[in-house]
Order: sequence, then structure tokens, then C-alpha cells
Amino acid sequence: MPPEQDPEAARPGGAGRSRAGGGATAARTRDALREAILRGEYLPGERLVELQLCERFGASRFTVRAALQDLAAEGLVEVQRNRGAQVRKVSLDEAVEITEVRMVLEGLVAARAAERVTDEQAGELAEIGALMRRAVGAGEFRAYSDLNQRLHALVRAIAGHGTADGIIETLRGQLVRHQFMLSLLPGRPQVSLPQHERIIAAVRARDPEAAEAAMRAHIASVIDALRSMEALGVPS
Repeated sequence: MPPEQDPEAARPGGAGRSRAGGGATAARTRDALREAILRGEYLPGERLVELQLCERFGASRFTVRAALQDLAAEGLVEVQRNRGAQVRKVSLDEAVEITEVRMVLEGLVAARAAERVTDEQAGELAEIGALMRRAVGAGEFRAYSDLNQRLHALVRAIAGHGTADGIIETLRGQLVRHQFMLSLLPGRPQVSLPQHERIIAAVRARDPEAAEAAMRAHIASVIDALRSMEALGVPS
């Protein structure tokens, strides 16, 4: 069998599933591996052993290799010739650069969200804001972190800017380790909460300029926090 052929497609009856079926399998494997990396199940620098991934995801080596190549293109995985694949390490300097790009894109998205938000979505934003305040007050910082992600995802969904959303999601994936470290910085939730509240207020007020300014100020604060991690010698 030629090396580029998917073994699953060569099984009896496999041709009937066609490329569409194989593509779906590859996409599921890629998405599942991406989520595992984003959840921190595989740490930066950790080797991704093909055989173990095949067993975990019930996929062929061809499918796993395709998934690794896709995630390498997203910047989550690094594939080295004769050394296999590993979760890519992102330095603090690179994390700052990535976040600077996010600042521009997320500012654009916030402005568009302010132009498109419905009354129902405005209510959902207010609800998230209230839950964030409650989480900070109770010291439930893991819950606050989850709400943070939910808020940013909702703003992107309201904006409906597919191109920006795809780029932001890819960049966010590359920063997952640094975002986790940021969540551990003492006092960080108390700093970011009023920033999130300003974003919510501006989007709900349907004020694009204020929404963009609030989002950019928030992301600029993230950049400052990343630089403070470097000054404190926090490992990346």
C-alpha cells in the first residue's frame, strides 16, 4: 500500500466511505487532540507519540499524522524530521507579540459586536458580568477563568466576523499555557474584572468606539501582565 494512502480507506467496503468519511475522521481526531492540548493534558515540549495517539483516539497512523500536520500549521504542534512531534513551546516574547495581534483583532470584533448585539445577547452579556463579579467575590478563580473565555467567545459570536474569529482562536490556542500562568498571578482577576465590565457595558450600549477602546485596554493589560511574568522570572 502506498504510504500516503489511508489504511482505513483500503479496508473492504472502505471505498464506499470515500474521502468525505476519511476527512471527517481526520477532522475529529484533529479537533480532539487540539482540545486535549488546550486543556493542558499535553504540556509544552511534551512528545506526541503517534502510536499512543492512535490508541487514544481510535485512529490510523495516517489520520494521526494528518492531524499533527494540521495542528502544526496552527502553531500548536511542532513536527521535526526524524524526531517526531511535540507540543510547541511559545516563549514569553512570542506570547507578547501574539497578544499584540490579538489586541487589534479583538478590538475590531468588539466594535462590530456593539453594532450587531441584540437585546437577548445584551442580557446574556449582563448575566456573564454578574457571574464574573460573583466568582471574584467568592474567590472562585477557576470559574472566573471559564467565564472569561465564555465572555470573549460570546463577543466574537455576536460580531459574526468569521475571518477574525478563526485567527483569534488559532492565536488563543498558542497562548493556552501562558493564559493558565496568568490566571495564577495574585490579584489578576480583580484587575481584569472592571476591564471586562467596561467591555460588556460598551457592547450593551451599542457604542462601537467605546467597545473597541475597552477591549484594546483589556488586552494591553494582558500584555503588561505577561511582561511582569518575565520580570518575575515565571517559567514559560
